[in-house]
Amino acid sequence: MTEAGPRIWVDADACPAAVKDILYRAAERTRTPLLLVANQWLTVPRSPWIRMVQVPRGFDVADAHIAGQAHAGDLVITADIPLAAAVVEKGAAALSPRGEEFNANNVRGLLDMRNAMDQLRASGLNTGGPPAFSQADRQAFANGLDRWLARKPPPS
Repeated sequence: MTEAGPRIWVDADACPAAVKDILYRAAERTRTPLLLVANQWLTVPRSPWIRMVQVPRGFDVADAHIAGQAHAGDLVITADIPLAAAVVEKGAAALSPRGEEFNANNVRGLLDMRNAMDQLRASGLNTGGPPAFSQADRQAFANGLDRWLARKPPPS
């Protein structure tokens, strides 16, 4: 796998299989390095463009690895808003598996909302969970990925 140029990092422990499938095809088609980071071994397609990175078990270990390795121009796939905020601060792009783009204009507000919801949950309020991953989410993700891929420089 070449490390030159923009890479796609995936917070892979909770990433939906449908999103991973989209990413595998995109990595091959565009010759973009794709790194899936998880604390358990994942089977990934054999490809010079796709690599699985296993990190030790522990709270936010995969997030810390991605935040430490991602560079400006990279794309990070995550539903974790603190991770998104960390990589956006470094100049990387971030996209949720549901297609929500995190950027300098919205990530601080999203982080504040997430922290407020955490406080509500800690006080005993049941805030519910996210809805089931849908076909519309899959399409929104594919569209967001296509927008990022259109902006990245072509492979050398």
